[in-house]
Amino acid sequence: MPERADGNSALTGGCLLFLILVADVAAALLAAIVIAARRLGRTNAYSGTPSPDWTPVLGFGALTLALGVTAVVLLRIGHGGIGALQLTLCGFLAVHTLEYWP
Repeated sequence: MPERADGNSALTGGCLLFLILVADVAAALLAAIVIAARRLGRTNAYSGTPSPDWTPVLGFGALTLALGVTAVVLLRIGHGGIGALQLTLCGFLAVHTLEYWP
């Protein structure tokens, strides 16, 4: 692993964690908006069996993919703690995504 300077590692790690937090919140907000907008368009007046709704699976799946890629990148550049946390969140979100599978 690459060695980091002690003085800058805390500042770099903190800034990196903040940027990742902002990016994850933005991605989660986008997924929530897409899912909410999709549900507004669906009505209860179906003439038969409704088709399965893949929007939650695709939205949460894209968010899971973004978290997983971020976690792998963080682990590769040497930020093990932040990367492990991202990987754990990715696992929980993957399980949540599979709950919406039609």
